Amino acid sequence: MTLTTLCYLIKDNKYLMLHRTKKEHDINSGKYIGVGGHIEEGESPFDCIKREVKEETGLTLNSAKIRGHITFVMGKETEYAHLFTSDDFSGELNESCNEGELTWVDIDKVMDLNLWEGDRAFLKLLEDRQDYFSLKLVYDKEDNLIETVMEE
Repeated sequence: MTLTTLCYLIKDNKYLMLHRTKKEHDINSGKYIGVGGHIEEGESPFDCIKREVKEETGLTLNSAKIRGHITFVMGKETEYAHLFTSDDFSGELNESCNEGELTWVDIDKVMDLNLWEGDRAFLKLLEDRQDYFSLKLVYDKEDNLIETVMEE
């Protein structure tokens, strides 16, 4: 089991998206995702997302809103992700992320990007709902989404 965080930074009705192009053996290779990563020993989810935003973008996260919990099931691997959004950050965007290219994308154009199918489900929930949600996404061996379960 893996514990992670994921954050979508918002500015001028755009999300900051990370196009994963630089890491070898990257399950996210070629996909656009938010920023985030693995929770380290002793970190809270908020500690983790602050650290990950700083490491990946150069920006300082002043505050973030926890929006949901995503359970990703991929074969025998399970990942539990804490999903955040934030429009409260400062600093200058780092142009040289070691995981890929960072780009601001109009929120209404994000669904046109190469995304995980399950990401489309929770990105829609981010737009449609303001309350906290829990979503389970199950993928098969070929990385096809085979089940989406809203856990209410």
